[in-house]
Amino acid sequence: MEQEKMIAYAIEEGFAAAAIVDTDKIVFDPAFRPYCAENLCGQYGVNFSCPPDCGTPEEMKQRILSHKKALVLQTIWEISDYSDMPAIKQAKAAHNAAEIRLAKHLRAEGCGGIIVGASGCALCSPCAKTRGEPCLFPEYCFSCMSAYCIFVKKLADACGMEYDCGDGLLAFFGMYVFD
Repeated sequence: MEQEKMIAYAIEEGFAAAAIVDTDKIVFDPAFRPYCAENLCGQYGVNFSCPPDCGTPEEMKQRILSHKKALVLQTIWEISDYSDMPAIKQAKAAHNAAEIRLAKHLRAEGCGGIIVGASGCALCSPCAKTRGEPCLFPEYCFSCMSAYCIFVKKLADACGMEYDCGDGLLAFFGMYVFD
């Protein structure tokens, strides 16, 4: 699939920006993994897509590097209070829903790949893992940028995207990794 077409589809889905990078240009830093262990999102150990169940930092890195390209996706949200967790959660959910719609579209056109979200998968709430069941949506289950230990600021810079968008604005990032 043409890269320009993929970017156009991303913009049609509502992403503020999209760019394609070679996966070997993505910077990984396992020092980010302890942030997941702090469990601020409440998903550590209770979600297939989150640590420790998603894989080690090295396994996650290799999952990305097993593909050649990444379509980097950014949404920007008006958030007047950065401590407004319900608003932030709603924005992340909308970002991830757009990623899933985009993935379905790309896959329908023969471009297989994996989703990397702005937060961990929330297709089941709570995750089927909490009931001892297998993942109900393995083709759309996704881990977040932090679980992959991706240095998002450096990725944004490499793509020409703003990481800090200014007062009252909050950017979220995700990727669709493909060959």
